[in-house]
Amino acid sequence: MTTHILVLCTHNSARSVLAEAMFNHWARKLGIDAKAFSAGAAPSGRIHPQAIAALNAAGVEVSGLASKSMDMFAKAGAPEMGVVITVCDSAAAQPCPVWPGAPVRAHWSYPDPSVALEQEQAQRFELTRQAIAYRMLQLVQLPFAELDNKALQPLVQRIGES
Repeated sequence: MTTHILVLCTHNSARSVLAEAMFNHWARKLGIDAKAFSAGAAPSGRIHPQAIAALNAAGVEVSGLASKSMDMFAKAGAPEMGVVITVCDSAAAQPCPVWPGAPVRAHWSYPDPSVALEQEQAQRFELTRQAIAYRMLQLVQLPFAELDNKALQPLVQRIGES
């Protein structure tokens, strides 16, 4: 059974998109039956161009990435999430829908690379992509099928502290 991960950020244009793409990249490379999605509380409707550039430079698939609302994942028929992670502090502070299946919740804070000066953005996005890639590689390798939420929660939290 496919494990589904949802990564949330306020605008779903940078950090959450980087996380979705990196998780799915590692899952494909490692042959793991898992899929990540990303969404926002107030989606911007666009992916930041530097996020796409950082992913392209790393050889990560970007087709299919889109800025979308988290509400679409709380509706009937949406994939049931095993883990929901917020990656920006403002999204972590906002009320979230009740997720079907009561997934494991975690907050992994990353500074917003899009607020950097324009001449520093490419580097900030790449550093953010690398930091997210490191955690997503750890996350995708967790034995989701063997763990209940009580056992999974501290493992997801620990990854966020690494």
